[in-house]
Amino acid sequence: MGGVPFHTTRLDLGMYAVVMGLIPLLTERGASPSTAAWALGLGGAGQTLGRTLYTILSARTSVTTRTVTLITLGGATTATLALIPGPMPLLIVLAVLAGVVRGNLTLLQATAVTDRWGTTHYGRLSGLLGAPARIAAALAPWVTAALAAPLGGYPHLFAALAALSVVAACLALLASREGHTRPLSRSVPSSEPASRPRTQRP
Repeated sequence: MGGVPFHTTRLDLGMYAVVMGLIPLLTERGASPSTAAWALGLGGAGQTLGRTLYTILSARTSVTTRTVTLITLGGATTATLALIPGPMPLLIVLAVLAGVVRGNLTLLQATAVTDRWGTTHYGRLSGLLGAPARIAAALAPWVTAALAAPLGGYPHLFAALAALSVVAACLALLASREGHTRPLSRSVPSSEPASRPRTQRP
């Protein structure tokens, strides 16, 4: 499976950390808690919209192209939220755009196994691919709260998360170029017993 679990783990950590940190980020920018909550909710609506667009994207791009593109776009929206202080309507629009990208990323992860190796050994490969990512997603709330203060606030945290997305995109591209997206026969041992040599009768 090569480097795929590594960039999906970084992707999940960054994606869920952005969700957890959006309300504190906006309140630091001057939004009221209710306005920040509305922005988060509208970002969820954007996520639903993004999922409806994934079919078009998957039909027109290769696995590597859409993986690198979506991770890069996720990093770009995170970076804009980190760098742009306002006005608040613009930040809400950016939160919605981040949700659109996030919606595509969730489907990108959901189809990661079938797009690369088909449906054979789907359960085993999904477990190997998804376990590190799920752990990273579970740790995201703690990471968000623990790092915000040492980094100097949520804008700096979002800048760090954007940099993490760049690392994930580079890993995805590197994994493709090094041929880590290999035929399934090389990545999973065959479950069929090896044929025994025939013994000649005297």
